[in-house]
Amino acid sequence: MTAISGKVVAITGASSGIGEATARLLAERGAAVVLGARRTQRLDELAQAIRDRGGRAITCATDVTRREDLEGLVGRAVAEFGRLDVLMSNAGVSKIGPVADLDVDGWSAMIDVNLRGVLHGIAAALPVFQRQGHGHLVTTVSTSGLKIVPTQAVYAATKNAVRTLMEGLRRESTDGLLRTTAVSPGFVRTELADSIDNAHVREQIRRNMGEFAIAPEAVARVIAFAIEQPHDVEIGDVTIRPTAQG
Repeated sequence: MTAISGKVVAITGASSGIGEATARLLAERGAAVVLGARRTQRLDELAQAIRDRGGRAITCATDVTRREDLEGLVGRAVAEFGRLDVLMSNAGVSKIGPVADLDVDGWSAMIDVNLRGVLHGIAAALPVFQRQGHGHLVTTVSTSGLKIVPTQAVYAATKNAVRTLMEGLRRESTDGLLRTTAVSPGFVRTELADSIDNAHVREQIRRNMGEFAIAPEAVARVIAFAIEQPHDVEIGDVTIRPTAQG
């Protein structure tokens, strides 16, 4: 038994990378996981793998740009397990490249997924947390918002917007009802580079990942640590990166 055992955790972007690794780890430690993503076949395979190991997992097709999908994800958790303890907003896209590329569609996609998607999750989960008297919002941010580098200006802006949002929400929620955790990973071996349209930047990111990126399971362990704390303890802002990352 662990402090995570029995918790109900909904995860967006759960079909791969950090979301998948977190779902597997939390389920191993006794949580019931509600898996949300657009790639439903992957979700179903992951959920079955978790159930085959004795865990509890259900799926819900989720596009975080659609508010009703987040309401459906949260609603599925409550309908199946009676409550929601944690919402992990992990879905993200990285349409990075020089601002001079004027990739307005890419900018809009990052705003819609990275920022608006988090807001949709908050709007869906907060009423449930308020009824329960407790809840925890965990959000995957990025070290890109901590060290601003060329080609990542708009991506970093969306991540810093989420960081600001989480801190503002924390300061509005000091009554003990809500905990917020912003996790800022550095280079992690995920599929995030696949969403980069600029070929030169995409290949550079992939090279960096190949040379020194850490496994998504490392980030999952940090998230689990934040979740397993008692209700009067909040792990507010965590940075996790490869030791070789500058």
